[in-house]
Amino acid sequence: MKVNLPVIASQLINVFFQPALILIVSLSFIHGCQKNDDPDLNSVDMELFAEDFVSPIQVVSTHNSQRLYVVDQIGKIWVIDHSGYKRPTPFLDLTSKLISLNPDYDERGLLGLAFHENFKTNGRFFVYYQLPPRAGGPVPGATWNNLSRVSEFNVMADVFRADPNSEKVILEWDDPQGNHNGGTLAFGHDHYLYISVGDGGGANDVGPGHFDDWYTVNDGGNSQNLEANFLGKILCIDIDAGSPYSVPVTNPFVNKPGLDEIWAFGFRNPYRMSFDMGESKQLIVGDAGQALWEEINVARKGANYGWNVKEGAHCFNAADNKNELADCPATDDRGKRLLDPVLELRNYQNPLGGMATTVIGGHVYRGSNIKKWFGKYIFGTFSQTPTTANGELFMATPQFGEDFTGFWEYEKIELASRSDHLGYYLRGFGQDEDGELYLAVSSNAGPQGNTGKVYKLVAAK
Repeated sequence: MKVNLPVIASQLINVFFQPALILIVSLSFIHGCQKNDDPDLNSVDMELFAEDFVSPIQVVSTHNSQRLYVVDQIGKIWVIDHSGYKRPTPFLDLTSKLISLNPDYDERGLLGLAFHENFKTNGRFFVYYQLPPRAGGPVPGATWNNLSRVSEFNVMADVFRADPNSEKVILEWDDPQGNHNGGTLAFGHDHYLYISVGDGGGANDVGPGHFDDWYTVNDGGNSQNLEANFLGKILCIDIDAGSPYSVPVTNPFVNKPGLDEIWAFGFRNPYRMSFDMGESKQLIVGDAGQALWEEINVARKGANYGWNVKEGAHCFNAADNKNELADCPATDDRGKRLLDPVLELRNYQNPLGGMATTVIGGHVYRGSNIKKWFGKYIFGTFSQTPTTANGELFMATPQFGEDFTGFWEYEKIELASRSDHLGYYLRGFGQDEDGELYLAVSSNAGPQGNTGKVYKLVAAK
């Protein structure tokens, strides 16, 4: 039987990842988007740094080290040095523990990596990945899709390899569907570990494993329910106290209704997020939309970002996700305002004219090689359509502060050696200790082949 892989990939992305990558759409119509007429601002290029990966999704640095670590979705972490040399043996190999991945498209796998700030002396680091499901299911007659796990590992004496037998499980939860897993681990400036978790998968935050919430107009869902599970939330834990962790007393739902680990909620699929390493120290979150709107949020403690009451700044309709409701609540059941995103993008399915499969959250540039980028938020899109490797890069001007309302202005980045897109699927970003930025890309929509590469963003030569 002949198999049409592009069609299969498109169907899988429509079912699973419509949400999970926030692609940026139709720039002439999007809030805050402006044409860039400054030639110096776009005198930038992408320079090949390392290659021969399968599905690289993240580039992570450690404190006081010249090494970078590439997270490959298939379950491997690779070490590359400051010149881009890739060590022949993985730093960590979890492929035997991972759930089997669909090579055409999958949102599961090894999704996140974070190093303890004292990694150089204590050798501790943390990963987030999906295992085969445990027994049971979200409802009678249904089974769980997978088990999500956050674990701690320790490095071996040679520092280029982790000890595979040192795993210490920190957190686990059951996922009802295979998509919307979030996946970022990041240490905040308060030294706590932050974890982004998707709403459980499927579509619209409804169905088996999506618990009822206060908003009865839309059936479901997990993201607005503070007591059922961690799904659709950002968690915050202290991994330097307790066993295996403790909950910071400053978390917003300690001694209040809601799970103590929850720090912010109302997300659909917060696939990539990052802390600004500069003065703002803000947590910026890319959240994948359903069928109309992609969004980027500035996350705050205890805040509600609206899903599935809203998609972006728009009233969401779970019964017909391509047609907005005429109205919806501006506050939740606690009387707290549903916060709108700072960037809103049209999904490729948006009838108003979209071209983004999913948005990929990036970083605030704090390097010195591209001087006019300093303080700008750099982000991108997985692709413009599900089956074409044509991701794009964008640059926004952040406006921080609780008094700020509205959208950040942003513009498309034109690279010197590229026409109007990257020529790859953009899977993730990275930032080194100097604040310089890296792209994790591949030519395949799913975790297969060896087309994965890491590029560094540099001043054009």
